[in-house]
Amino acid sequence: MASHTAPAPIHPGRVRILRPGSASTKSKPGPVIYWMFRDQRVNDNWALLHAANLASSLSAPFAVAFSLFPPPFFLHARARHVNFLLRGLKRLQTTLSSFNVPFFFFKSYPKDSIPNLVDRLGASSLVVDFSPLRQFRSELDDIVERIGSHVAIHQVDAHNVVPVWVASDKLEYSARIIRSKINKLLPEFLVDFPELSKQTVEWIGEKPPKIEWDTLIDEVNREACDVAEIDWCVPGEDAAKEMLLGIKEGFLTKRIKGYHSDRNDPTKPRGLSGLSPYLHFGQISAQRCALEARSRRNVSPQSVDAFLEELIVRRELADNFCYYQPKYDSLDGAWEWARKTLNDHANDKRDHIYTREQLDKGKTHDPLWNASQMEMVCYGKMHGFMRMYWAKKILEWTSGPEDALSIATYLNDKYEIDGRDPSGYVGCMWSICGVHDQGWKERPIFGKIRYMNYEGCKRKFNVDAYISYVNKLVSQTKKRKPEGPLDKLLSKKEKN
Repeated sequence: MASHTAPAPIHPGRVRILRPGSASTKSKPGPVIYWMFRDQRVNDNWALLHAANLASSLSAPFAVAFSLFPPPFFLHARARHVNFLLRGLKRLQTTLSSFNVPFFFFKSYPKDSIPNLVDRLGASSLVVDFSPLRQFRSELDDIVERIGSHVAIHQVDAHNVVPVWVASDKLEYSARIIRSKINKLLPEFLVDFPELSKQTVEWIGEKPPKIEWDTLIDEVNREACDVAEIDWCVPGEDAAKEMLLGIKEGFLTKRIKGYHSDRNDPTKPRGLSGLSPYLHFGQISAQRCALEARSRRNVSPQSVDAFLEELIVRRELADNFCYYQPKYDSLDGAWEWARKTLNDHANDKRDHIYTREQLDKGKTHDPLWNASQMEMVCYGKMHGFMRMYWAKKILEWTSGPEDALSIATYLNDKYEIDGRDPSGYVGCMWSICGVHDQGWKERPIFGKIRYMNYEGCKRKFNVDAYISYVNKLVSQTKKRKPEGPLDKLLSKKEKN
């Protein structure tokens, strides 16, 4: 069992000591390396702050390292995802340099590049991010195994407001239960961040090689070109802050009042925060969003409370599920009642059966479902309410629940800019396998899984208006040149 401790100012519960290391006999301890993975930002980053603080306590320098998984990239990411990440890291490198922090970038498996870097630099400590996903945890296990036992290895949960291992020590059944646990801990963990200081210990070791960002982006466009980049969401910390607090269109400054009433209406996309891409890539801290929202609660209490529920409770419930349930994207990971009811109805007659290719292209008899699929394909972000309807119809139109879950996960990860994420896996599991839900009236195919249909959507929002909105999005996307829209949004400073 990993021990939990950390030097101030990081809350000790936020850090796990994966390996204590051993005291160095050198007159000067080696540098501290922060392997950045899930939290790709400089500001409001507990892992980065912990690395800086650890280095300061040792009178040693520290550096940040990022390793891009080679093709087919992490969880088969496409150009849409990888280049959003790269464009954000390009800005991050510039910010780090202003703090005198070197940035090492590799295009290789972290289990190869990170131990090699630690060894070459004679590092005394390695600080790593936290992710509950199997592939990351396997990579981390290999890294720990390959690094010498004298190197201390600390893991920091900088992604959740309440660290996943503190919020609960077991798999939670519902939001109601974990909500009470998280709320009790918020006064302890929902605190403001100390500022990162400019590093005064000079880096005298190996210099990071120059990163040819444009060449990297061009390579990704060739290697994963089947899903193009999006242009409505500019990558990076500055853009994330603008989405949250901008004076023109900032969520908390201009749009928060409508969140409570508009967030479940697909015809009102501005009712959503627009923050999920930045949260997924760690380009903004959920804790920063929560602090800023809480400070504005008097403006719109209902909307702020609804936002905090989604931002903290629902996101951290998803991390809890993926952390404590290794089969988080499989029917085997569902509750027993759900597996039984789905298996009981697996052979029920379906009026329509579609292949993955037909669903990918939005070629079904249902114009509403087709629109939701095309919104995801072209825009990179399907409205949250439509994600539920979309996934449940895949259950209804495929050969069985295993096939449905596999297809829903594949399409979500392929097109959603915030795909390949605990929230996405849990969203599919909720819709298809009843995770974090209850049993409902039994019916064909669904069994006791919650049902949704076209008529129900018509009662909740203007279906025709939504379809028209998506058709316009698709039309606008087809008129653009593939390489043009995002570049036009980038400032001259970003291009230099």
